[in-house]
Amino acid sequence: MAIGWKALAGAGLASLVPGAALAAGDIGGATMGPLWALPFAGMLLSIALGPILFHHLWELHYGKFAAFWALLLLVPLVALRGFEASLGAVLHTALLEYLPFIILLFSLFTIAGGILITGNLHGSPATNTVILAIGTVMASIVGTTGASMILIRPLLRANDNRRHNVHVVVFFIFLVSNIGGSLTPLGDPPLFLGFLRGVDFFWTTEHLLPETGFAVVVLLALFYALDSFLYHRDDSLPPLKDPTPDRDLKLWGKVNLPLLAGVIGAILLSANWKPGVVFELHGVHVELQNLVRDLILIGLAGLSLWLTPKQVRAGNEFSWGPILEVAKLFAGIFVCIIPVLAMLQAGREGAFSALVGLVNHPDGSHNAVAYFWLTGILSSFLDNAPTYLVFFELAGGNAKELMTTGALTLAAISGGAVFMGANTYIGNAPNFMVYAIAKDRKVAMPSFFGYMLWSGAILIPVFIVQTVLFFG
Repeated sequence: MAIGWKALAGAGLASLVPGAALAAGDIGGATMGPLWALPFAGMLLSIALGPILFHHLWELHYGKFAAFWALLLLVPLVALRGFEASLGAVLHTALLEYLPFIILLFSLFTIAGGILITGNLHGSPATNTVILAIGTVMASIVGTTGASMILIRPLLRANDNRRHNVHVVVFFIFLVSNIGGSLTPLGDPPLFLGFLRGVDFFWTTEHLLPETGFAVVVLLALFYALDSFLYHRDDSLPPLKDPTPDRDLKLWGKVNLPLLAGVIGAILLSANWKPGVVFELHGVHVELQNLVRDLILIGLAGLSLWLTPKQVRAGNEFSWGPILEVAKLFAGIFVCIIPVLAMLQAGREGAFSALVGLVNHPDGSHNAVAYFWLTGILSSFLDNAPTYLVFFELAGGNAKELMTTGALTLAAISGGAVFMGANTYIGNAPNFMVYAIAKDRKVAMPSFFGYMLWSGAILIPVFIVQTVLFFG
């Protein structure tokens, strides 16, 4: 074993020596060794374990953690691969992926944060199931984060006089915070990254609808059965005092509804309007339609801030903390993933040739089952957006080919990233937000591993059946 590790380290160190001058943006992925992936692995492990092992330190200094791992990559990258090549690679990532990604999340976060539902319903099994169904549909329109933030508080109020309400939040995370976001690039960050790589806006709507529909129907049916059982058990016990008595619902911040429609329109505009105007910066080509899309999204977010009454955002307990955290952490992720994607693009000639073999059949064709489960397992414990990118590149990285001859593979990657982000609290950003809000409202939420017992018992069997029906 020691010899193996020495050989691995030697191969990694050999790949860190300066080579011939590289063109802007070309960092020579085929000649990179596994040590170049260390900052990316460290970044993702920090995100996964930081909030659990050293919560207070993480909350205060997560930006410094991200900066540390980014610098650990950038310093040797510039020193050993050249300034021009490194700058081109960073600009390509920043202008074509990171900034559009963050701008979309910022606009959805800002606009959804201006929509408030007040009042209270009675949390019966039928009411709860309808709320979950509505949230599941909303997730592909306003994003899993937006739908989660809009609906989690009304759902908690509806069930705050019930002894058994933990399962309501758990299924909310399954459906609204994850699986419901699988049908459009607006729904979940991995799919928007696919859209930026060339996947058509409605491709996932068409190709993931059967898989999503199956999971949603099964989970809603299971929820209704479980909720009915626990609801009737509560009925046999003395009633608890309802801290939020039933009263009519009211929707505030309606001005944000057309702004959400504007977000969808801006995304569709960039997908269908091709004026052929391109701006070049250090070898990076920024197309006019994408620049216009991002400016529209920023403008819509600004309109939301201007037009939404302050008391509406206050009612949502709106703050900039979550989006700032996402921006800082994803800056680190997008920097650290640069050499990983370059090595994956090298295919069998790169450092990840073993992984290429793992997800392919002996004849070289893609193994959709392996793509579904490997993408899903990593998305359960690491952020699902960069995991999606890794396997997208592993499958060839050509959106046109993946949407056609590789459609089953792309569906497997997309489904694995979005669906299995529900397996843990850290698989998708809204999961932990919902968990924190529920804990604050005195819901006895399960621990990290307790939640995994829920997901393992309920979701894994669903995913196994999905595999047999759709990917086998």
